[in-house]
Amino acid sequence: MERIFELIDKLEEENCLAREEWIALLKGRSPKAAEYLFEKARKWQKKYFGNKIYTRGLIECTNFCKNDCYYCGIRRSNRSLQRYRLAKEEIMECCRLGYDLGFRTFVLQGGEDGAYSQKMLEDLVSAIKDSYEDCAITLSMGELSYERYLGLFQAGADRYLLRHETADGSHYRKLHPPELSLDNRKRCLFDLKNIGYQTGTGFMVGSPGQAPEQLAEDMMFIRELEPHMVGIGPFVPHHETPFAREPGGTVELTLFLLGLLRIMMPKLLLPATTALGTIDPMGREKGVLAGANVVMPNLSPISVRKKYELYDNKICTGDEAAESWNHLNQKMKQIGYELAVSRGDYKEEEICTM
Repeated sequence: MERIFELIDKLEEENCLAREEWIALLKGRSPKAAEYLFEKARKWQKKYFGNKIYTRGLIECTNFCKNDCYYCGIRRSNRSLQRYRLAKEEIMECCRLGYDLGFRTFVLQGGEDGAYSQKMLEDLVSAIKDSYEDCAITLSMGELSYERYLGLFQAGADRYLLRHETADGSHYRKLHPPELSLDNRKRCLFDLKNIGYQTGTGFMVGSPGQAPEQLAEDMMFIRELEPHMVGIGPFVPHHETPFAREPGGTVELTLFLLGLLRIMMPKLLLPATTALGTIDPMGREKGVLAGANVVMPNLSPISVRKKYELYDNKICTGDEAAESWNHLNQKMKQIGYELAVSRGDYKEEEICTM
């Protein structure tokens, strides 16, 4: 046990561990180690962000996807899914509603849908930026070429989220079809950083075939990439995928990894994800108390929310956006935090003086 505490201290002091140290830390974790870790994570969280939790308005633009990832409910082989894609006018209306509520970041997320041409996406980004100059735009639309990423950045996109899912090559093969490669996924992430995006990556916790050895690779890759955002959440099976009968990831391990990420890279933008809230009614609150500082309420039209089903039982209330905001803010206040009305950018030197 003493060795685990020493490794947590070393990570806090040096912001990195060797591969074998990561493995030992993950294998040796315990409730007491988690309590020790979370206390440190909250210290850094409060230092840089106070009690403010950044909000992102999530707009799920399309559930069409050309890819066939083995874990994903919107994979192209899912013939039972009712497909949709939002028109520009619908997306702009989501932004209008969100802006009036206080959202200053809009996250446009979707499968890799060829019906959204480069010109359409650039026009959409430009229109949002022209209408809401004080807002940030985050895109999460998969693997694109350098030129396409650059065009979207020049149109006004500020951030891009592309989870690497696993940094272990053999594990990547177990989760994805042959036409997708870890090398290309990493290429995309480094391209995004080089262009100037605030770049986000992340991985599933407890995905099929994952062990501490794979998680060690994930943590070392994140340290190498130095992203601005990291989104992790438990693997949750979907009934229309090859992994339908696989066990899901756990809240316990997800929270432990959130704490490790916070002390490894204290200024990270670190979401308490919907998946965490899906497998535990208090999951997002627990995520915040483990070091997370971002939540992403859904601004998508209520009529399509159930159709963007990446995994089974995804949180999908019938609440209007305003109700969702107020409910979430109340839940954050109950644990000593509050939702922030700001863009919530990654800032190199910001320190909270509260």
